[in-house]
Amino acid sequence: TAIEPPLKLKLGTRLMREWNGINYTVLVTEDGFTFAGKTWRSLSHIARHITGAQWSGPRFFGLKSKGRS
Repeated sequence: TAIEPPLKLKLGTRLMREWNGINYTVLVTEDGFTFAGKTWRSLSHIARHITGAQWSGPRFFGLKSKGRS
């Protein structure tokens, strides 16, 4: 399975987002993303885990704006 999103993120990049007063950090790795002690293949799955709602992972982490593809 391809890593989602198909963005060019450098290994070691840290994505940070504050949600409901809690700061979350995701690390870009060779295998995908590391968050909460687990490896994830999808930023959208991480965003869903954090919020409990369907989110675009790149949008949730500020990598894409609402009107940009």
